[in-house]
Amino acid sequence: MESLVVTDLQKKTEANVRDYDVAIIGAGPAGLTAAIYSARYGMKTVFFETVNPASQLSLTPVIENFPGFEGSGFELLERMRHQALKFGAEHRFESVEKLRKINGSFEVITESGVYRAKAIIFATGGEHRELGIPGEREFVGKGVSYCATCDGHFFRGKRVLVVGGGNTAVTDAIYLKEIGCQVTLVHRRDELRAEKALQDELFKRNIPVIWNSIVLRVEGDEKVRKAVLLDRIENREFAVETDGVFIAVGIRPATDMAMDLGVERDSAGYIKVDKKQRTNVNGVFAAGDCCDNPLKQVVTACGDGAVAANSAFEYVKMMGS
Repeated sequence: MESLVVTDLQKKTEANVRDYDVAIIGAGPAGLTAAIYSARYGMKTVFFETVNPASQLSLTPVIENFPGFEGSGFELLERMRHQALKFGAEHRFESVEKLRKINGSFEVITESGVYRAKAIIFATGGEHRELGIPGEREFVGKGVSYCATCDGHFFRGKRVLVVGGGNTAVTDAIYLKEIGCQVTLVHRRDELRAEKALQDELFKRNIPVIWNSIVLRVEGDEKVRKAVLLDRIENREFAVETDGVFIAVGIRPATDMAMDLGVERDSAGYIKVDKKQRTNVNGVFAAGDCCDNPLKQVVTACGDGAVAANSAFEYVKMMGS
């Protein structure tokens, strides 16, 4: 089987190789910003977009906290993509099948051919972990959210549930309380996993916790009206009226592909980078939600992308000197 794969790659390599200075894997805010900056630096740039995973920004119905822009996430991505293309970056809507390093350069193998680049930028993002319950996907943007910082503003003065028990869930609950929401935390166990300092802040604000309970389904009409929970101790279902359900049970970074190049990841699967977005592999950089950045927002992903492009430019320039 391995020999067949190698033969197929060899055929692609011999038949259709295109050379670039930098190849960017991902077309979310981090990847598109990297493409804009890379192209403006004068580097021959290609960026790859796939539908799995899709950029989380494309699924966001309203953006209000990106400086100078208000609208849908899809609209913002379209503007970024148009800008990258205007500066000369090339867009490929192709699934990346494999990556490999050969003779100091990198090869990106897709279903259509092989792209050779001097530098690689991973901007593959990640996916918010879902509860996988009825009503969850149906009410995204209509009361179900995975980002308190993005959407909390819409729920000021309203009732919200935060689902989870880790640092993110407790931080989200505190934030929502601070901006004026009526917050209740829902956790499946009888104690939180969050750091003690965060728990102290939670209880100091008298934020109630529904212990030993899981959300079974989300119900409503044109928007969320209630969540149906299961008390795991009493094995009893009960409903909680709410205007919003914020799900904070983690993010699954899309970084498996980085292992092709020997890129180091942390225990949660995030790509390890330094302050210049450099990985442990020379010529390989990473930006956005595939890295463990402290604030997973569009604006910070864009900042990562700009830094990664600058670092890639410095690397490519050094190779040519």
